[in-house]
Amino acid sequence: MIEINDKQISGRMDKGRFILYLYTPFCGTCQLAKRMLTVVDGALPETDIYMANLNYLPGYAGKWEVESVPCLLIFEDGHIKSKQYAFQSVEFLYRLLQKDGA
Repeated sequence: MIEINDKQISGRMDKGRFILYLYTPFCGTCQLAKRMLTVVDGALPETDIYMANLNYLPGYAGKWEVESVPCLLIFEDGHIKSKQYAFQSVEFLYRLLQKDGA
């Protein structure tokens, strides 16, 4: 997974498919979700998964109506296609993030 900041996010938004994992550093569930996404990232080498600390993105948090962390956002051409809060299993995330699944 690739750590990204707010300026980098704005540069990626309108470039097709963009997957962003939002977390906060002291969230235990976020740490578990990160481990699950790391497995999926290894299984989908052609898919870039970006991650960002939501504490540093207050403007985006409101704009995207993020209710809690962990949060996985899938964008298509700058628009949110999917917003996922429940990271049910590695298999679930794998299917969600496959090119045809998202």
